[in-house]
Amino acid sequence: MTSHGDRPRFTGVIGQADAVREGLISARELTEQTLARIERIQPRLNAFTTVLGEEALAEADARDAADAPLGPLHGVPIAIKDEADVAGARTTYGGAAVTTPAAADSEIVRRLRAAGAIIVGKTAMPEFGAWPYTESAAHGYTRNPWDPTRGTGGSSGGSAAAVASGAVAAATGGDGGGSLRIPAASCGLFAVKPQRGRVSTAPHRDLWRALGVLGVLTRSVADSALLLDVISGNQQTDRWRPAPPATPFADAPESGPLRIAVSVRPAVRFVRPDPECVSAVHSIADTLAGLGHHVEEFELPYPEAAPAFLPQFVGGLAEEAARVDRPDLLERRTRRIATAARLFTPERVLRAAEARGDRIAERVNTVFDRFDLVLTPVLPTLAPTLGKLDGAGVLRAALRGLPFTAYTAMWNLCGNPAAAVPAGWSRDGLPLSVQLVGRPGDELGILGVARQLETARPWADRWPDESVISGAPH
Repeated sequence: MTSHGDRPRFTGVIGQADAVREGLISARELTEQTLARIERIQPRLNAFTTVLGEEALAEADARDAADAPLGPLHGVPIAIKDEADVAGARTTYGGAAVTTPAAADSEIVRRLRAAGAIIVGKTAMPEFGAWPYTESAAHGYTRNPWDPTRGTGGSSGGSAAAVASGAVAAATGGDGGGSLRIPAASCGLFAVKPQRGRVSTAPHRDLWRALGVLGVLTRSVADSALLLDVISGNQQTDRWRPAPPATPFADAPESGPLRIAVSVRPAVRFVRPDPECVSAVHSIADTLAGLGHHVEEFELPYPEAAPAFLPQFVGGLAEEAARVDRPDLLERRTRRIATAARLFTPERVLRAAEARGDRIAERVNTVFDRFDLVLTPVLPTLAPTLGKLDGAGVLRAALRGLPFTAYTAMWNLCGNPAAAVPAGWSRDGLPLSVQLVGRPGDELGILGVARQLETARPWADRWPDESVISGAPH
């Protein structure tokens, strides 16, 4: 067998799967390369909480011994955000309070394995994904591959660092207020927040009540579409089960002329977006107009969302915190949020918040009576500096984090699909990104336009400086 050295990591999920299928590289060799890459970037970036080296190699050997490929991901190493169960590994939720390994895979991991993927490790997150910064007392800072003096955003920041650095071609994430899109934007990746309920949250009935969804981060639109096909589907325990798409996501056609609303006004008051983030939106709008779409500036009807969002955020986090076996090891901020939830968010309050979110969604979604997609920034600023949570209690952490979700959290409340799409680089070489939002259930429309943008303005062939992301941190 001819060795391709370290090259397969640059080919993405589809390229890696093709190389294994065509016999250009074995699943074991690809997994060995992946584990070596993780070992190289981990001291600098701190992307992983757990590396499953022996388990991954055993899984790779089983893939190589199989009579036929298991599925479209056969032999492809993938990382899992540390909020999804992987059998035999602790589900730490980014903290230290879980000491017992999971007994079984969560549904998203089961589906990935069934498609042939190899699970190589668990990725870092803030405790219970509570903040848009990947920092925790248990695991420290996760650093941005484009500039290790900056963070990755959150809460799927470990996954973003792992993919952006080339350690893996894809990693899972979760999104309860922007936690897929924010780190994707911070690290120059593509990520879709699927329609609420599109991806099963089993063994749990939901993720942060009506707010959270599971998804993936990749470098390319095609990789994300393929993975979305693999992980989509429901179990009987899932609270939401949207209608299936009209065609597989991997077959999403490039869209004909669409009506696209452009809005740079944030949904959070007193947030002023960075001019470079605004310019990125206008630049993408010009590209879309050049592709034949009707693009029009439009102010979205943003109602006050806090009374609907905050109870679900607090209640959802408290439900997750109740699963740990060492509550004494929870971060102080987490303990205080859980205490507040017990006092102020009984079930009737949570259901009222969900109902209020439904009413807000009805109002916000009137934009789709006139337009097919909405184009906004993902972030009001560039990738965050490190230490956003240092010394911060609940209130200060919330005040620091709220502006970072000014363009993303509304779409969790409404449940719509939305994607972070790379949009070039800032003057300082940091990633820029825009958000595409679709009407309920229309991931296909987002993927079609994102594919057009990727063709017109390619991004996946640009990588962080290798000398910057390897070695020990300063």
